[in-house]
Amino acid sequence: MSLAIHLLTRFDPHTGTIPGVGESVRRLSDLRGYFVDEAAYSAALSQADPILYATSGVEPAAGAGDLHYALARLMPGRIGREYYMTKGHYHAWRPAAEVYVGLSGSGAMLLEDEAGEACRLVPLEANSVVYVPGYTAHRTINTGATPLIYLGIYPAAAGHDYGAIATRNFRKVVVEIDGRPTLLDRLAYRAALGQGAGAHRHA
Repeated sequence: MSLAIHLLTRFDPHTGTIPGVGESVRRLSDLRGYFVDEAAYSAALSQADPILYATSGVEPAAGAGDLHYALARLMPGRIGREYYMTKGHYHAWRPAAEVYVGLSGSGAMLLEDEAGEACRLVPLEANSVVYVPGYTAHRTINTGATPLIYLGIYPAAAGHDYGAIATRNFRKVVVEIDGRPTLLDRLAYRAALGQGAGAHRHA
Protein backbone atom coordinates (compact mmCIF):
# COMPACT_ATOMS: atom_id res chain seq x y z
CA MET A 1 0.00 0.00 0.00
CA SER A 2 1.22 3.49 -0.79
CA LEU A 3 1.66 6.23 1.77
CA ALA A 4 -1.40 7.98 0.33
CA ILE A 5 -3.55 4.95 1.15
CA HIS A 6 -1.99 4.82 4.61
CA LEU A 7 -3.13 8.39 5.23
CA LEU A 8 -6.77 7.76 4.33
CA THR A 9 -8.85 4.61 4.70
CA ARG A 10 -12.54 4.53 3.87
CA PHE A 11 -14.74 1.98 5.59
CA ASP A 12 -18.38 0.98 5.60
CA PRO A 13 -19.81 1.51 9.11
CA HIS A 14 -22.92 -0.49 8.24
CA THR A 15 -21.19 -3.69 7.12
CA GLY A 16 -18.04 -3.34 9.20
CA THR A 17 -15.78 -3.81 6.18
CA ILE A 18 -12.89 -1.93 4.58
CA PRO A 19 -12.90 -2.17 0.77
CA GLY A 20 -9.69 -3.75 -0.47
CA VAL A 21 -8.63 -5.03 2.97
CA GLY A 22 -8.99 -8.72 3.78
CA GLU A 23 -10.85 -10.01 6.81
CA SER A 24 -9.70 -12.33 9.56
CA VAL A 25 -12.71 -14.51 10.38
CA ARG A 26 -13.47 -16.47 13.56
CA ARG A 27 -16.15 -19.14 13.53
CA LEU A 28 -17.89 -20.89 16.40
CA SER A 29 -15.47 -23.81 16.06
CA ASP A 30 -12.55 -21.44 16.67
CA LEU A 31 -13.88 -20.65 20.16
CA ARG A 32 -13.98 -24.17 21.54
CA GLY A 33 -13.38 -23.95 25.28
CA TYR A 34 -14.12 -20.25 25.59
CA PHE A 35 -17.82 -20.63 26.44
CA VAL A 36 -18.65 -22.06 29.87
CA ASP A 37 -21.71 -24.05 28.79
CA GLU A 38 -19.99 -26.93 27.01
CA ALA A 39 -23.23 -28.82 26.31
CA ALA A 40 -24.83 -25.79 24.67
CA TYR A 41 -21.66 -25.17 22.66
CA SER A 42 -21.52 -28.75 21.36
CA ALA A 43 -25.22 -28.70 20.48
CA ALA A 44 -24.89 -25.43 18.57
CA LEU A 45 -21.78 -26.58 16.73
CA SER A 46 -23.48 -29.81 15.69
CA GLN A 47 -26.07 -27.71 13.86
CA ALA A 48 -23.83 -25.11 12.20
CA ASP A 49 -20.48 -23.34 12.36
CA PRO A 50 -21.42 -19.68 11.93
CA ILE A 51 -19.06 -16.75 11.73
CA LEU A 52 -18.97 -15.07 15.15
CA TYR A 53 -16.77 -12.14 14.23
CA ALA A 54 -14.48 -10.71 11.59
CA THR A 55 -11.76 -8.07 11.72
CA SER A 56 -9.98 -5.99 9.09
CA GLY A 57 -6.65 -4.56 10.23
CA VAL A 58 -4.68 -1.65 8.81
CA GLU A 59 -0.99 -1.36 9.70
CA PRO A 60 0.43 1.79 8.08
CA ALA A 61 3.88 1.56 9.71
CA ALA A 62 5.65 -0.17 12.57
CA GLY A 63 7.96 2.53 13.91
CA ALA A 64 8.08 4.02 17.38
CA GLY A 65 4.98 6.14 17.90
CA ASP A 66 3.04 4.62 14.99
CA LEU A 67 -0.52 3.36 15.31
CA HIS A 68 -2.45 0.40 13.94
CA TYR A 69 -6.22 0.07 13.80
CA ALA A 70 -8.82 -2.58 13.04
CA LEU A 71 -12.49 -2.56 12.13
CA ALA A 72 -14.50 -5.41 13.65
CA ARG A 73 -17.95 -6.91 13.19
CA LEU A 74 -19.28 -9.13 16.00
CA MET A 75 -22.49 -10.98 15.23
CA PRO A 76 -25.48 -11.28 17.60
CA GLY A 77 -26.38 -14.60 19.20
CA ARG A 78 -25.93 -16.75 22.28
CA ILE A 79 -24.55 -20.10 23.32
CA GLY A 80 -26.91 -21.12 26.08
CA ARG A 81 -27.12 -17.90 28.08
CA GLU A 82 -23.69 -16.63 27.01
CA TYR A 83 -23.57 -13.93 24.36
CA TYR A 84 -21.41 -14.21 21.26
CA MET A 85 -18.00 -12.77 22.05
CA THR A 86 -14.42 -12.47 20.85
CA LYS A 87 -11.62 -14.64 22.20
CA GLY A 88 -10.16 -11.69 24.06
CA HIS A 89 -6.49 -10.93 24.56
CA TYR A 90 -3.77 -9.04 26.35
CA HIS A 91 -1.31 -6.96 24.43
CA ALA A 92 2.04 -8.69 24.02
CA TRP A 93 3.59 -5.38 25.06
CA ARG A 94 1.64 -5.14 28.28
CA PRO A 95 1.87 -1.34 28.83
CA ALA A 96 0.03 -0.72 25.55
CA ALA A 97 -3.43 0.81 25.92
CA GLU A 98 -6.18 0.77 23.28
CA VAL A 99 -9.23 2.80 22.33
CA TYR A 100 -12.43 1.17 21.06
CA VAL A 101 -14.93 3.32 19.16
CA GLY A 102 -18.49 2.00 18.88
CA LEU A 103 -20.02 2.55 15.43
CA SER A 104 -23.28 0.59 15.50
CA GLY A 105 -25.02 -2.08 17.52
CA SER A 106 -25.05 -2.68 21.25
CA GLY A 107 -22.52 -4.57 23.30
CA ALA A 108 -19.96 -4.38 26.05
CA MET A 109 -16.29 -4.88 26.81
CA LEU A 110 -15.11 -7.19 29.55
CA LEU A 111 -11.94 -5.75 31.09
CA GLU A 112 -9.76 -7.66 33.55
CA ASP A 113 -6.48 -6.46 34.98
CA GLU A 114 -3.62 -8.93 34.86
CA ALA A 115 -3.48 -9.29 38.64
CA GLY A 116 -7.10 -10.45 38.58
CA GLU A 117 -8.11 -7.92 41.21
CA ALA A 118 -10.63 -6.01 39.09
CA CYS A 119 -13.04 -7.07 36.36
CA ARG A 120 -15.37 -4.54 34.75
CA LEU A 121 -18.13 -4.68 32.15
CA VAL A 122 -18.17 -1.44 30.13
CA PRO A 123 -20.90 -0.66 27.55
CA LEU A 124 -19.77 -0.38 23.91
CA GLU A 125 -22.33 1.01 21.50
CA ALA A 126 -22.74 3.59 18.77
CA ASN A 127 -21.22 6.98 19.60
CA SER A 128 -19.25 5.64 22.56
CA VAL A 129 -15.54 5.26 23.25
CA VAL A 130 -14.03 2.72 25.63
CA TYR A 131 -10.49 3.22 26.90
CA VAL A 132 -8.64 -0.02 27.65
CA PRO A 133 -5.65 0.59 29.97
CA GLY A 134 -2.40 -1.28 29.62
CA TYR A 135 -1.95 -4.57 31.48
CA THR A 136 -5.64 -5.30 30.86
CA ALA A 137 -7.22 -8.30 29.15
CA HIS A 138 -10.16 -7.26 26.99
CA ARG A 139 -12.99 -9.12 25.29
CA THR A 140 -15.84 -7.70 23.21
CA ILE A 141 -19.38 -9.04 23.68
CA ASN A 142 -22.47 -8.47 21.54
CA THR A 143 -25.45 -8.09 23.88
CA GLY A 144 -27.82 -6.78 21.20
CA ALA A 145 -29.86 -8.11 18.30
CA THR A 146 -27.81 -6.64 15.44
CA PRO A 147 -24.11 -6.82 14.49
CA LEU A 148 -21.83 -4.85 16.80
CA ILE A 149 -19.42 -2.83 14.68
CA TYR A 150 -16.49 -1.03 16.24
CA LEU A 151 -13.01 0.34 15.58
CA GLY A 152 -9.96 -0.44 17.71
CA ILE A 153 -6.89 1.83 17.71
CA TYR A 154 -3.65 0.70 19.36
CA PRO A 155 0.14 1.24 19.28
CA ALA A 156 1.96 -0.51 16.46
CA ALA A 157 4.16 -2.16 19.09
CA ALA A 158 1.21 -3.57 21.07
CA GLY A 159 1.02 -7.06 19.58
CA HIS A 160 -1.58 -9.62 20.67
CA ASP A 161 -1.27 -12.28 23.36
CA TYR A 162 -4.12 -14.76 22.91
CA GLY A 163 -2.28 -17.57 24.66
CA ALA A 164 -2.82 -16.28 28.19
CA ILE A 165 -6.59 -16.19 27.66
CA ALA A 166 -6.63 -19.58 25.91
CA THR A 167 -4.91 -21.05 28.96
CA ARG A 168 -7.10 -19.68 31.76
CA ASN A 169 -9.83 -17.52 30.18
CA PHE A 170 -11.47 -14.60 32.01
CA ARG A 171 -12.55 -14.96 35.64
CA LYS A 172 -15.98 -13.57 34.83
CA VAL A 173 -18.62 -14.49 32.26
CA VAL A 174 -21.44 -12.40 30.80
CA VAL A 175 -24.81 -14.16 30.54
CA GLU A 176 -28.39 -13.16 29.75
CA ILE A 177 -30.64 -13.14 32.81
CA ASP A 178 -34.15 -11.67 32.59
CA GLY A 179 -33.26 -10.08 29.27
CA ARG A 180 -30.21 -8.25 30.59
CA PRO A 181 -26.46 -8.90 30.38
CA THR A 182 -25.24 -9.99 33.80
CA LEU A 183 -21.68 -10.43 35.04
CA LEU A 184 -21.12 -13.69 36.94
CA ASP A 185 -18.16 -15.51 38.40
CA ARG A 186 -17.02 -18.09 35.84
CA LEU A 187 -16.44 -20.91 38.32
CA ALA A 188 -19.77 -20.29 40.05
CA TYR A 189 -21.60 -20.38 36.72
CA ARG A 190 -19.78 -23.56 35.76
CA ALA A 191 -20.86 -25.14 39.05
CA ALA A 192 -24.46 -24.02 38.48
CA LEU A 193 -24.38 -25.85 35.15
CA GLY A 194 -23.13 -28.97 36.89
CA GLN A 195 -19.66 -28.76 35.38
CA GLY A 196 -16.67 -29.32 37.64
CA ALA A 197 -14.05 -26.60 37.99
CA GLY A 198 -11.43 -28.82 36.43
CA ALA A 199 -13.58 -30.09 33.59
CA HIS A 200 -11.77 -28.02 30.97
CA ARG A 201 -8.43 -26.33 30.69
CA HIS A 202 -10.15 -22.99 30.04
CA ALA A 203 -11.84 -23.03 33.44
